[in-house]
Amino acid sequence: MHSTGFGISHISLYQPEQVIANDWYGDSLPKKFVNHTGIEERHISFEDEVSMASKCIEGLSGQNDIDLEDCAGLVFVTPSFVPMHIANRYMNREQARREQPTRAAYALAEKLGLSARKIIGMNGFCSGYAKACLYAKQKMIPTLDLQNSEYILLVTSNRISRITDYGCRQSGALFGDFATVTVLANSDSQKYPVRFDLIDVCYSRQPVSRAYFDFSKKQNVLVPTPDGGREVLTDRLVFSMDGMGIADTAPRAMAASASELLQANGIAAAEVNRIVPHQAGNGIIRLASMKFEQLGLEAAVVNGFAKQVGNVSSGSVPFALSKLWQELSGYVLCPVAAVGSPGRPEVSQGCLLFKTR
Repeated sequence: MHSTGFGISHISLYQPEQVIANDWYGDSLPKKFVNHTGIEERHISFEDEVSMASKCIEGLSGQNDIDLEDCAGLVFVTPSFVPMHIANRYMNREQARREQPTRAAYALAEKLGLSARKIIGMNGFCSGYAKACLYAKQKMIPTLDLQNSEYILLVTSNRISRITDYGCRQSGALFGDFATVTVLANSDSQKYPVRFDLIDVCYSRQPVSRAYFDFSKKQNVLVPTPDGGREVLTDRLVFSMDGMGIADTAPRAMAASASELLQANGIAAAEVNRIVPHQAGNGIIRLASMKFEQLGLEAAVVNGFAKQVGNVSSGSVPFALSKLWQELSGYVLCPVAAVGSPGRPEVSQGCLLFKTR
């Protein structure tokens, strides 16, 4: 068994106040939606990703003994920024600049007065948490010389509502806006004691037969209003997703990453105590559970956390870990899967392996 030498000390959550329940959608919501996904409502934000992340970090430092001066590194992960090759196609130069995750990461650090020695922003869509942890393992821990009184902040900030067509029957009701902050500290840190040791993490992109995800400018797009109402915008840049393609591919992708990580660390399937996959919706996790069983994984699979928040994308794993903070024990496996780059025939997948203290 390998070990990264660091892990999770704290997790903080932030959800916007405004809630959209399923009845808001009217006839545009398929009748089988709740049966397939388990989602009944989701939160939406009318403030940007940096503001959401800032409030989440402020909540973390206010509720816990977290000194922001001890922040040595910052990783800002967002699934709702438009990738640059799409932004350059549909936006003017200034608008496109605002879609750069690293630029937003520096803006967040400045807003909070963080003096982190390394700052990075990235996308990764629903696999973003695994991608960010792998970056911390490979690029941050070796170069920062992280002291036991220091930590790395891993922020996920998701405002997919700003790129959603709420009238789309496939994807209009799937996602919710959400922010999370994870404190990553050395495994032997006394100031920021670790609850979940990160044993290992993997992330990769794999080819598929066709593109499952893309962006386009659409006319007459249904969106929510700050007062809880509805309006139709003349045009909007929105994403589109092949739900059937993802539903077929994601369970196999999560199982493949879980198998890869267990084999790489010489851990038998029987040693895993709990599986906490990306909370994409009940149906995908049920299918993934079948794939896990084929690997010999008999651990209980966590499901149902999307019910009141929707699919919160890269924030779903830290969200679930936070809710299960005291309940989890032993080895915890967290497989994830996501769409790949827009317009490209690929998916992203990854897995995190933790051991509780």
